[in-house]
Amino acid sequence: MQTHFPRATALALAAALSCGAALADPVKIAVVETLSGAQAASGQTYRAAVRYVVDRMNAEGGWNGEPVQLLEYDNQGGPAGAADKIKAAIADGVHIVVQGASSAVGGQISEDLRKHNLRNPGKEVVYINVGAEALELTGERCHFHHFRFSGNAQVRAKVLVQAMKQTNVLGTRVFAINQNYSWGQDMEKAIVDNAGAGGYQVVDKTLHDVNKIQDFAPYVAKIGAAKAETVMTGNWSNDLLLLMKATKAAGLKARFGTIYLDQPGNLANAGDLALGHYIAHTFNAEAGAAAGDQFVRDYTARTGHAPAATEPQTVFGLAMMAEALKQTKPEKGALNVNAFAKALEAAKVTTPVGEMSMRAADHQAQLPMVVSTVTKDAKYKVDETDMGFKPVRVFTAAEASTPAQASCKMQRPS
Repeated sequence: MQTHFPRATALALAAALSCGAALADPVKIAVVETLSGAQAASGQTYRAAVRYVVDRMNAEGGWNGEPVQLLEYDNQGGPAGAADKIKAAIADGVHIVVQGASSAVGGQISEDLRKHNLRNPGKEVVYINVGAEALELTGERCHFHHFRFSGNAQVRAKVLVQAMKQTNVLGTRVFAINQNYSWGQDMEKAIVDNAGAGGYQVVDKTLHDVNKIQDFAPYVAKIGAAKAETVMTGNWSNDLLLLMKATKAAGLKARFGTIYLDQPGNLANAGDLALGHYIAHTFNAEAGAAAGDQFVRDYTARTGHAPAATEPQTVFGLAMMAEALKQTKPEKGALNVNAFAKALEAAKVTTPVGEMSMRAADHQAQLPMVVSTVTKDAKYKVDETDMGFKPVRVFTAAEASTPAQASCKMQRPS
């Protein structure tokens, strides 16, 4: 019987770590993230979550009696840097690569590892994707060694629209603003596709350069001119921070439906203007009741801060990784990466907000989603403000799920 995370993960890890007395070559996990520069805040949250899980694994014995080794590589915020770091990680003998910030970077990593694995049978590397949400990664670019443990635009837009409509805050005039690359384009399409179900008109839409806009005032003026009641956006990092700042400066009254509003700093930048905005995210401690409280206490005690933004989904995804490692016995003193990947296809964990599993058809995690609103009544305050995210509705993994894309033609090793 499964119990709630983090206790469930601790038990799974303990079992995994005691599965064999003989020592094996250590499992090597690489974090390939943006750890410096303007976008470092996003990469550092992923790194903090990975360190949390790996530290727990090693406190409970590692894998097959050996500590798991964590290696960290700074991709410097772009695909070119990621490509160089993947080469370095492979040369260092990593078995698992973890990354989440940016679908552009994620696409580079996924393709580089796909090619490496085809050319080097027996030396495969698995990509644990904890935040790169472009649909193509589980569509036409899916492959056996890529696993996504976060949502995607279809899932997030679906639950956001449903919850906002059910609480009568969606309105009938929606403006879509997104970053001009795969993820933002996916979000724009999902916003348009959900118009019928949501009962709204997309009055205007815009795509902009990623993390290059310093002044969003012209975009905010455009939103105001369109008389939008709701702004829906998949923007993240500085593009959301600066959008919120411009919104505050202009006094824009439109309600926001977001994906990454819970990134640290957003509520502080927006101030009281953030009240009433919505977010579709993978975790809300208040929605998790006692199990959510337990996870927050443990994470805070170990890292020095409460889990925020993408950290919970990273922890839960790596909990599934730990469960799969438990099921994978060493072969000739080492990890068989293909056997590990097959175990990962069947892995499940119970998070504070519901069960999370892996869909073998496209390696898209089936995970519960929470839609929350910014209010002063939230149990957990953020950004040292008097505001937080209060859950409006929790969607089970089945309720949030959207079908696997027909373009994914999964090829498994024989």
